[in-house]
Amino acid sequence: MGSALTSLNFKEPLTSRRFVETIKKSNLFCIPALWEDKCSALFIELGSLALSVFYSSGVLMGESQQSKVQPKAESSYNIFAKTFWTEGWGSIGTAVMIALFIRWAFFEAYVIPSGSMLPSLLIHDHIFVNKFVYGLRVPFSEKWLVEFNPIAKGDVIVFKYPEDMNTFYIKRVIGLPGDKIEYDNGVLYINDKVVDKNVPISEEDWNWLREEDFERGHVGLGSRDQFSHFTEILADKKHSIIMQKSRVYDGKFGPVTVPENHLFVMGDNRDNSRDSRYWGFLPKENILGRAMFVWLSCEETLNRLPFLCDPTTIRWKRFYHQVN
Repeated sequence: MGSALTSLNFKEPLTSRRFVETIKKSNLFCIPALWEDKCSALFIELGSLALSVFYSSGVLMGESQQSKVQPKAESSYNIFAKTFWTEGWGSIGTAVMIALFIRWAFFEAYVIPSGSMLPSLLIHDHIFVNKFVYGLRVPFSEKWLVEFNPIAKGDVIVFKYPEDMNTFYIKRVIGLPGDKIEYDNGVLYINDKVVDKNVPISEEDWNWLREEDFERGHVGLGSRDQFSHFTEILADKKHSIIMQKSRVYDGKFGPVTVPENHLFVMGDNRDNSRDSRYWGFLPKENILGRAMFVWLSCEETLNRLPFLCDPTTIRWKRFYHQVN
């Protein structure tokens, strides 16, 4: 996540061109994490890069080093000079604006902090979210500027939690407008039809789960051997879910009908997910995008920097794992 910073050479002046290249190689637009301080890592990386620029441009240098960069000062601050946009601060501003535009319109990265989507998504999975697939929004608004592909059953989406718009959730789309949803004793019904739930052909998703994942308090009471793994089929899309064995349900949910411009969403960890069964329907305008793939994953984070992966616990084989 911070590989661009470690490559900086403080022995040589860091020109604005090198600064721009560093920004382009970094993930400044994809640091925020679900349920965490989404800007902390971004500010840390921006601050570190800015400090590097000041260090190498003479603010923290000796006079002999300052003299090396002094001749370029005039063109660096002259917005009408060509070098201002190619090597000066104009190029830095342009690169930052491009990064922010990409984050707003196209892609953003999030971190999975809990086990509500086990086994499809693991705790500390870092995922890319496609924000362009459903359309474009008016900047700093929940209003859609233009809409593209329709939302489909089975899509894994990131959205603003209706009860706290500053909190981001990730769940699977179960019901679309007009669908009748019912959940009775662990059985899901959509429009009065049972959703198929079969013994999985592959145990790949299940094999990623560790005993520790069931002891963190994210998943709920129980251990790994107290859960069962199934393959669920929604609109011909197959995905994994887990359920607690011998679960005693207080009562059934529904039936309810999904209203217009709303969705019904659930977690794949069916008995340990706070979803539409608890807080209601999801307004379509709250959707941020669809989960694409895992670009980084680790079992643990650093104690003093909980937003960074512990490099000794990285799940290398999970890189570029598609989110089904």
